[in-house]
Amino acid sequence: MNRPAVLTGRSRPGEAARFDDAREVALIKRVANRDMAAFEQLYRRFHPRLARFLLTITHRTTIADEVLNDTMMVLWEKAGAYRGDSRPSTWLFAIAYRKAVKALRRQDVPLADPEIDSRPSTEDGPDQEVGRMQAQRSLIDAMAALTADHRAVIDLTYFHGLGTREIAEIMDCPVDTVKTRMFHARRHLKRLLAGDAADWLWDR
Repeated sequence: MNRPAVLTGRSRPGEAARFDDAREVALIKRVANRDMAAFEQLYRRFHPRLARFLLTITHRTTIADEVLNDTMMVLWEKAGAYRGDSRPSTWLFAIAYRKAVKALRRQDVPLADPEIDSRPSTEDGPDQEVGRMQAQRSLIDAMAALTADHRAVIDLTYFHGLGTREIAEIMDCPVDTVKTRMFHARRHLKRLLAGDAADWLWDR
């Protein structure tokens, strides 16, 4: 069986907006029948979002790239196992999340930071006049102090616009666990952020 080569294409402006769940489901069905063109469309669709999500969790480009390739290989090999019980994006993000956690464990990368509550903040608060993009940048930098699970919850909420139920599907945990992780993640970030960055986080 031929396997697809790793692609490097990126979504064109406006391309993502033209996709909807129904079309993604149709493409997955075509991939199950070994339609390479359909696979390439889904790859271009999900590559930027998955790459960013995985880099946020792992903080290692090599691990993120490896997991992304593994995730897309699952799409190619297991498309027929997709039954439509969740959105295509939820299905793929769940695969990526599970593989990222396993990859971090294989690399002996700690998934938790036992000193996060006691360590003083070394981050400077952004200037009051910084814009929204600077606030987001500050948030991303501060997220490095969180555990992998907490980073995932913050990233899926604030940068992918997902709700607690969909995040729970991706992370394979109860909704209450997602809410608890969000509470602790925001509490830690509150210590690290100030000014517009904190306002942006708590206004979402």
